[in-house]
Amino acid sequence: MVFPGQGSQSVGMQAELAAEYPVVQQTYAEASDILGYDLWALVQNGPAEELAETVVTQPAMLTAGTAAYRVWQAAGGATPEQVAGHSLGEYTALVAAESLSFADAMAVVIRRSELMRDAVPAGTGAVAAIIGLDDAAVIAACDESSSIGVAEPVNFNSPGQVVIAGHKEAISSAIERCQAAGARRALFLPVSVPTHSSLMIPAGEALQEALAQANFATPVIKVVASTDGGTYGSSDDIRSRLSKQVYSPVRWVTTINAMIEGGASSIIECGPGKVLAGLCRRIDRGTPATFIDSIDSLQKSLQ
Repeated sequence: MVFPGQGSQSVGMQAELAAEYPVVQQTYAEASDILGYDLWALVQNGPAEELAETVVTQPAMLTAGTAAYRVWQAAGGATPEQVAGHSLGEYTALVAAESLSFADAMAVVIRRSELMRDAVPAGTGAVAAIIGLDDAAVIAACDESSSIGVAEPVNFNSPGQVVIAGHKEAISSAIERCQAAGARRALFLPVSVPTHSSLMIPAGEALQEALAQANFATPVIKVVASTDGGTYGSSDDIRSRLSKQVYSPVRWVTTINAMIEGGASSIIECGPGKVLAGLCRRIDRGTPATFIDSIDSLQKSLQ
């Protein structure tokens, strides 16, 4: 089972599941009590611009992923053998693996979102997606743009899909270089925080304080790390990985391949949307991938 991160949120998400499963709104109520505002109302009514702000998106996606997993449990779904999360989704995976309580995860995620928002002055960071170019060519384009500022690959999402992040001018240069190298598409994403780039090192290091205050237990389900495909271990290992994760690339291809090598015969995306299920299919067409963002998709996943 895999859990999505930022970018999969949408206004009105999970309304259909909530109509059938009370646990959805119960989960959002738990989150609202911690956040101090009505998260369900914001998620259902928007505005989309506010939902897209990282200090809102991160708690919202943690809540959405946890709610979807609780729906899966309520519907009689089997306990997964392995879990993983894309970026922020790792916190949801740790909640599912009973390594971290939902309340503790929320406290850390709130702090994480604030630190990441404040790490780079507004308007100076940028994120872009590069489609249809091999990893080496994207890395080369970033290297050639690094004299202007930070430009780094930050998400290796699937073969031919890499996300880059850094300073806006350097990313603009890297986009042009990728286009010249034959990229099918190279475009800015509506994300101002250059997540998983070296610009996030101060945020990752500052997050250690919040991680130290959270209670971690050894996961009861194998949790595969999205930065290297390794396995989360002791509480100290988890804290170290989550700190470094803020400024380390997400290697999703490596993560999914590690899950398949670890015995995964099918993969279910647990949260709003179906982005990760699509990436999983592109990474390994022989492994079925489904998702849970409606009653119909829940039933297909249960089957």
